[in-house]
Amino acid sequence: MIHNFNAGPSILPKEVFEEASKSILNFNDTGLSILELGHRTSIFEAVLEEARLLVKELMQLNDDKHVLFLHGGASTQFFQVPMNLLNEHETGAYLDCGVWGIKAIKEARLFGNVEVIASSKDRSYTYIPKDYIIPAQAKYFHYTTNNTIEGTELFNIPQTNIPLVADMSSDILSHQMDFNRFGLIYAGAQKNIGAAGVNLVILDKYMLKGIERKLPSMMDYRLHIENGSMLNTPPVFAIYVCLLTLRWLKKQGGVAGIEKINREKAALLYKTLDAHPVFRPTVALEDRSRMNVVFVMDDAEKEKEFQALCKKENMVGVKGHRSVGGFRVSLYNALPLESVKAMTGLMEDFARH
Repeated sequence: MIHNFNAGPSILPKEVFEEASKSILNFNDTGLSILELGHRTSIFEAVLEEARLLVKELMQLNDDKHVLFLHGGASTQFFQVPMNLLNEHETGAYLDCGVWGIKAIKEARLFGNVEVIASSKDRSYTYIPKDYIIPAQAKYFHYTTNNTIEGTELFNIPQTNIPLVADMSSDILSHQMDFNRFGLIYAGAQKNIGAAGVNLVILDKYMLKGIERKLPSMMDYRLHIENGSMLNTPPVFAIYVCLLTLRWLKKQGGVAGIEKINREKAALLYKTLDAHPVFRPTVALEDRSRMNVVFVMDDAEKEKEFQALCKKENMVGVKGHRSVGGFRVSLYNALPLESVKAMTGLMEDFARH
């Protein structure tokens, strides 16, 4: 058995792979492949609408929220968000907690003023800043809920009266929260939602008022809303995989059901790491991500030995990001508890011997 701990594109439920594979040959007994369906046919329109409704149901979104499935990865939203929301004389407030926050800040500066209100760069992004003040005059406050590379996660929604914008690419739908508190949420699909190549974007209708900038059609959220995520040909197959994954999540008891499993997986892995000093988690205790567990070993030779052992035991995707080193074990929704038990058993054997 292969244990897939890849950080993204990542593991998806087995039944999603099986159903998607069948649909490549024959979608819903139509005699057509999902890969060749016309995107404006009633067949695919039903796929898109069910996926949209499942997002609203699972996230308990109110009627003011628009749900879009757009092309590309979350990195496109680094510039599409400020392009739509930030007029040239306005300021966006940003939290700098790692690589993806840095990239979002860089892109936003092309379209307006950016104020970085707090940063954890001083300790190599191993914690989440606390007690920062969000300026009341900012157009919005942007932050990354889970930092995939550094292994930190912000569990509490910031308290502010200005609109919240969140990159939830690596922890969306993994635990319960009040998603209606956000003016705009975006997430690349390839971790908890589906296959790479599609963005989930959720935005409140009030966020689109007062846009002064002339926008390219493909970058204008308003046009995507008017056209029901079909301003041009959408990523049909990627959206279909999202639908299958959302159906699977609903069967697990929704976000509440999967949160219980995710807490158990993370607790088991961190308990094992803390029990064996040969492994050293890098993140502040209160900010440890439940999706991406990052740790190192102070002995370079032992790191090589453990990496080789993981490979031998079919533990894939555990090498840490090049900017951090060490190891990263990703625990996304579809990863079974059995894989975490296999990893912790391997760690315990390695630590003993």
